[in-house]
Amino acid sequence: MLRNARSIVAILSLSMAAPALAQQSPYAALAATEARVATIGFRLTTANAAWCPARQPQFGWIWGDPRLYDKAQRPAALAAYRAVERDAAFVAAVAAGSPADRAGLHVGDGVAWVDMAPVANGIGDHPFARITALEQMLAARPTNTAIWFGLTDGRAVPLTPMTGCASDFRVEANERAGAVADGRMVLVNQGLAEFAADDEELAAAIAHELAHNILRHRARLDAAGIDRGLGKQFGRNARLFKQTEVEADRLSVWLLAGAGYDPAAAARFWERFGRRKGRPLLQASTHPNWRDRVASLQAEAATIAAARAAGQPLHPPLIDAPPPLE
Repeated sequence: MLRNARSIVAILSLSMAAPALAQQSPYAALAATEARVATIGFRLTTANAAWCPARQPQFGWIWGDPRLYDKAQRPAALAAYRAVERDAAFVAAVAAGSPADRAGLHVGDGVAWVDMAPVANGIGDHPFARITALEQMLAARPTNTAIWFGLTDGRAVPLTPMTGCASDFRVEANERAGAVADGRMVLVNQGLAEFAADDEELAAAIAHELAHNILRHRARLDAAGIDRGLGKQFGRNARLFKQTEVEADRLSVWLLAGAGYDPAAAARFWERFGRRKGRPLLQASTHPNWRDRVASLQAEAATIAAARAAGQPLHPPLIDAPPPLE
């Protein structure tokens, strides 16, 4: 995770997977990935809002914070985001056409207050504490009323968010091609964005994690009493984890279609992901075989194509009544 600048420099500067990014500073490369993820996340959540049982305001941004970087690296990091204020949460990415974009917010804008209340510092000393407090506060706001943001440059800006599926998004400076969903957040590794062939494939990976949140997999697994330690690799634990992966795969194809992405991108991404070298062996018991996964994704894409050809409205599986985890 983005705990300090040392992890960013050590990981990103050593990653040569994307030649274009290798020419940038590690912070500029991270900012570019955040812009991609912000745009994809905003599109997936707002376009599919009608299908999501839990919704929240979506502004079309990703937050940054100087506290994510140690003092020695902070000036270089903030310069990449054009952030001037040295101790304020700031806008790290803005999705084109989003409420944040239409309101005139830019990368680097620091936020001092929300509706005249100072931005909370958050609980504890974790670098993400202030961002988390801000995200959770905004997620609880209504989607049909303007919220005033006081910027550190003295401007006061009103934003009226859009309704979207309940999830926020972050990027981690981690070269491993991975991502995770925790029920509230989708965290995308820098390495995953570099591995994706294009934004369609990156959207497929993000849609899979968003599907976990929409289907409440973390809460449902906890309610089923699963073991998240070494025991997750065996027996009932492994079976239930694998069930959630299959469910997230199926729903992700529909989320792509609902947001105007190519549904076939899911199968393309996961086939390349399954064939890559050095894939974790321990996931064999908790994730479907990649060939089975690709076949399932292709079947969902075919179902969507058939519905479209017949002029039928799309309605994804699992949304109304996901099967129990037992």
